[in-house]
Amino acid sequence: MKFIVTTGKAITILAWILMGYNLVMPFNGEISLILNTLLLLTLVMHSIQTLIFHRLFKTLLPLTCRDYLNVLAFGVFSLLAYRREVMERAKF
Repeated sequence: MKFIVTTGKAITILAWILMGYNLVMPFNGEISLILNTLLLLTLVMHSIQTLIFHRLFKTLLPLTCRDYLNVLAFGVFSLLAYRREVMERAKF
């Protein structure tokens, strides 16, 4: 599971870089519109995941601003990592 989370975070970083580059120096044709739409959709989805993260984990873990930014940046892959942390704490 750790490999999946790490690989997912790496792919997510590449996607953020590609979408950010498109904002600074737009690609030609339809790809620019697609990437801008994807950026908007990604921001909305990751914001929703951050709200879900707050609702689910605020009582289970001490959360910092860095934790929220991590979920906002990496979405479901961060949620999986925090879920694993909660599960490990519950074993003890």
